Amino acid sequence: MKREDHKSNCPINHTVEIFGDTWSLLIVRDMIALGKKTFGEFLDSEERIGPSVLADRLAHLERKGIIVKSPSETDKRKYIYSLTEKGMDVIPIVYEMAVWGSRHSPHPEAPDAWFKSLRYDREVVLKLYREAVESGSSFMNGPNSVVKRLNL
Repeated sequence: MKREDHKSNCPINHTVEIFGDTWSLLIVRDMIALGKKTFGEFLDSEERIGPSVLADRLAHLERKGIIVKSPSETDKRKYIYSLTEKGMDVIPIVYEMAVWGSRHSPHPEAPDAWFKSLRYDREVVLKLYREAVESGSSFMNGPNSVVKRLNL
């Protein structure tokens, strides 16, 4: 008997089936934290994802409705990736994972602005995070970045 597309209808299983690989959350992280939007920008990540794996993960996230790709307005050879509304709902998950990692990693590395943001109320930071991403900015970069809005 052939297995279904998913193992069970458990909400945690559903989430793991979308984000349970090494790369999917890191791609979303790069989008929301750094404002990465193109294949080349994702390839340039510190973790060094390979091009075929990146292409596979981007297609997976697109099929699952987390991201959408559209042709670049300035260079028709490129695509711009952005989060869908469903993808925006992942921001608190990524935020909480980063908070947990900041507290429990033996040697956490992140910009000082990230560690400073942990002093602020979680709900305020998450609201600003979402507003930044919706406007085309990110946590670190852009005119509406969380860093600029909190003066970090």
